[in-house]
Amino acid sequence: MRNVAFILLFGLFSSLSFSQSIARQWKEEVLNGIRNDFARPTVHARNLFHTSVAMYDAWALFDANADTFFLGKTVGGFHCDFEGFTTSENTSEVRKKAISYAMYRLMLHRFYDSPRQSEIFDSINELMDELGYDRSNSSTNYTTGDGASLGNYIAQQLIAFGLQDGSNEALGYENQFYEPLNEPLNTDISGNPDMTAPNNWQPLKVENYVDQSGNSIPGGQPPFLGPEWGRVTPFSLQETNKTIYPVNGFDYVVYHDPGPPSYLQDGMGIEDPYKWGFSLVAAWSSHLDPADGVMIDISPASLGNLNSDTFPHTFEEFKAFYDYDNGSDPSTGHSLNPKTQLPYEPQMVLRGDFTRVLAEYWADGPDSETPPGHWFTILNYVNDQPELEKKFKGKGDVLSDLEWDVKAYFILGGAMHDVAVTAWGLKGYYDYVRPISAIRYMADRGQSSDPNLPSYHPNGLPLTPGLIEIIYEDDPLAGAFGEYIGKIKVYSWRGPSFIIDPNEDVAGVGWIVAEEWFPYQRPSFVTPPFAGYVSGHSTFSRAAAEVLTLLTNDPFFPGGMGAFDAPANSFLKFEKGPSASLQLQWATYRYASDQTS
Repeated sequence: MRNVAFILLFGLFSSLSFSQSIARQWKEEVLNGIRNDFARPTVHARNLFHTSVAMYDAWALFDANADTFFLGKTVGGFHCDFEGFTTSENTSEVRKKAISYAMYRLMLHRFYDSPRQSEIFDSINELMDELGYDRSNSSTNYTTGDGASLGNYIAQQLIAFGLQDGSNEALGYENQFYEPLNEPLNTDISGNPDMTAPNNWQPLKVENYVDQSGNSIPGGQPPFLGPEWGRVTPFSLQETNKTIYPVNGFDYVVYHDPGPPSYLQDGMGIEDPYKWGFSLVAAWSSHLDPADGVMIDISPASLGNLNSDTFPHTFEEFKAFYDYDNGSDPSTGHSLNPKTQLPYEPQMVLRGDFTRVLAEYWADGPDSETPPGHWFTILNYVNDQPELEKKFKGKGDVLSDLEWDVKAYFILGGAMHDVAVTAWGLKGYYDYVRPISAIRYMADRGQSSDPNLPSYHPNGLPLTPGLIEIIYEDDPLAGAFGEYIGKIKVYSWRGPSFIIDPNEDVAGVGWIVAEEWFPYQRPSFVTPPFAGYVSGHSTFSRAAAEVLTLLTNDPFFPGGMGAFDAPANSFLKFEKGPSASLQLQWATYRYASDQTS
């Protein structure tokens, strides 16, 4: 059956029903398709954009004040022939038909090899049947004036465009040149003994590897996803923002190059930005236990009023910006809700519940629409709020649901697509290490803070009292035969090995041998299979927040707050929690973006 439950992702309005434009209905189908496909943010950013183009052009063709983006145009060297379209059909109906056939044909093509293809195809077949459209009509002869043929033609041309846009879709988006510098890390054993390039990405080998969308990956060792994605034809990225970097005979295309990340330096301890950054990850992992009793206010009254001027740029600024010991950033919240002119109501919750819910919510798992799709669900949530006036950039007449949707989807889709091209171009070129590899690599070597203490190594973890320490002989972690004496321990989330029944167990936080450190994830999905720099979540989210701010001409969610309900003891999927129901709350789109980051 066609899955529409996800339109109620934000539970506050789950009892309401909304009339939906044909564009909204089909975009929900795309999101359903993404959830039933492999978790591939690059591929799905592209799918979200191309389907948005299909709908926008099918709408714009019949508006005297709009122009098509693809029909009759040349995009990235591909020319879409188009001779114009005349019809005797009602404009509203021909638009609806053209959008539906374009989306149907494009989805049949793009999701043909999906692991849960039958669920996707059953759903779109059902929608076509509900609309009364003949699914066997595959004509592309739009000169007859038939809206179905027009939609089929749009899909045909977008499919042809996609087969030459640099994504290597024809070969399943496989990498053509990239090879990892490191041997895989087997997460079923301790440490990281085979890593030779600590600044670079490392494949992970996980028995029974399951991706973010719940699909088993044969061999348990997924390759780097999309390291060559910078070569994909963008939407609006400019040549002036592009740099080409030759590496071993392959040209990596990079847009908006921010420069390299921090590389591992000998010695320096916590004053090495590489060591500081990854030890911060381990330190903040100690905040994932509600049993510590720490209470915090997670309402807009206390969080979420940062602006770009306050963001750190230097290492010293980073150290001042992030609270290493307690978590969070310098934001202080908003004194009033600007829509109601009333104070935001505080929401005191256990920090360990908030951090766990935040991590799982923004990780988009385990039924992932991936980060670009996640922001489409947020857009749809915003669109459903009664306080929203659907005026383009907050000006002019209120638009119809269809016009608002096709324009919003087109702009957000273009932004998400360009983020994928930009971020993954950088990921491929800089090829940067992820936390589990870096933390275990440094832990294997020892500590880098004091040459006069045991286990000194210039590439070891920096010691931090109460968070990262040396194991001595009287330590409970020393081992039955003293095998862990001199090794490094971290005070951290204890990992999935402490969870037998995810419906009942909580791993909690405690001292563990650092070479067994695990990010807050289930054991079958340890970390996404691509480089850590730059952050895809951060770039997708900030771009989407800017789009929503500009689209509505308002930095605030409708009514002054967006929210998501996480019910007690049922929201978390790989351990029990949260211990009490809570609500993620964001006054502004930018704060939602900041929280993701």
